[in-house]
Amino acid sequence: MTQRNTPSPREPDLGQGIEHCSRREFLKLAGLGSGALAAGGAGTGALLHSEPARAIATNARIVIVGAGAAGLGCANRLSDRLEGAEITVVDRREPHYYQPALPLVGTGVWSPSKAKDRNARYMPSDVRWVKSMVAEYDPDNNRVVTDEGETLDYDYLIVATGLELRFDQIEGMSPELIGSHGIACVYDTPEHGERSARAVQAFTREGGKGLFIRPPGDIKCAGAPLKVAMITEYLLRQNGTREQSELHYYPPDSSMFTQPDLDTFLKAYFPEQRGIDIHYHHRVKGVDAEAQRVTFESDEHGEYTESYDLLHIPPPMSAPQPVRESALAWAEGETDAGWLEVDPYSLRHRRYPNVFGAGDVCGVPISKTSASAKSMIPVVVDNLVDAIAEREPSAAYSGYTSCPLITEVGEAMLVEFNYELEMVPSFPFIDPLKPQWAAWVMERWLLHPTYNAMLRGRIS
Repeated sequence: MTQRNTPSPREPDLGQGIEHCSRREFLKLAGLGSGALAAGGAGTGALLHSEPARAIATNARIVIVGAGAAGLGCANRLSDRLEGAEITVVDRREPHYYQPALPLVGTGVWSPSKAKDRNARYMPSDVRWVKSMVAEYDPDNNRVVTDEGETLDYDYLIVATGLELRFDQIEGMSPELIGSHGIACVYDTPEHGERSARAVQAFTREGGKGLFIRPPGDIKCAGAPLKVAMITEYLLRQNGTREQSELHYYPPDSSMFTQPDLDTFLKAYFPEQRGIDIHYHHRVKGVDAEAQRVTFESDEHGEYTESYDLLHIPPPMSAPQPVRESALAWAEGETDAGWLEVDPYSLRHRRYPNVFGAGDVCGVPISKTSASAKSMIPVVVDNLVDAIAEREPSAAYSGYTSCPLITEVGEAMLVEFNYELEMVPSFPFIDPLKPQWAAWVMERWLLHPTYNAMLRGRIS
């Protein structure tokens, strides 16, 4: 088949899609964008705070493990709320990645530069930054030990490590394979995204058989595998190769998404509107990259293999090893075994009251997204300040999370929900179950600036 260059997907200009969102509504949306949206979602309590609370004088030693979105957001807010505290952030990583951009980077729609930043830009000047990783948690003695042997004592601990991609749980798979042999995985880094884009673009030029995996268990941004499947289908249509292609989506159980209304929508939308076949109850056991074959374990068919031309294969995910093997983790046999054991509302550890959790590492019954972290940060900070002041926790996390589910370049769905799996839309004129331009506008132009405001502690 003759190879040709893949045209860059053309983003619609702001004059298109007015039938979905009136000019007045769009201007309202744009005006709120820098203050009411953050990290993939809007929601109650997302407005910029105008008057910070009076700083509390304290000599408390606070250690924050992790300099991702949750860790930096907590560090900046605590720096504003406390006077005299000794705040330490522990994380070796100097790059900062805007991970909500990675599905678009990984399909070649956005440049990797859109997802790259530096932690130094957001680290408070009065916070000590220890450029190591925590190797051991010792909550009985109120200390952590770094992988360089340094012991850090604390009065209060915030665990905000994010999660770990478990490529080791798929036989034959490693991150080095991303971008070769038709393998893609948009998670984790812009480099993974850039290499994935090469695989996606090669596939959409020629067409063929595309397999899209949703791994079992809790994962970061459960919408990402769905986005990659739909954007790939869109690119095939743009390139004129859709007719010679077949696309398949493999969830590990009987659902497409946690939120029941969206689950029902996707079960019809994928096969009927997008021509993507769904194969429930499938889990990947292994990959033979050279042969371009994947081995599934299926409830109906047992173990069998499938060939592919494109394989988007996010691995299972877990809390980082030092957390999941520590006394801070939920015990084996619990629903959230291995994740950080916190009360789902106060985000305070259930057995160690001077320990708090924020972000993806927390074992709570809701999606792991940047929008979740955005809502967790003020709760953790308020309740830690209450603990310092010897007050009962005053803040509660509702389980708010959000998924801007991109259906194609120029259209998306903004899905927001809570612990009860109830839809909690921030903008009534945006139908959460209808792909439309207005939600794309949020994803494309409004979310990144407000994500950065979250890192600086300015979202509450």
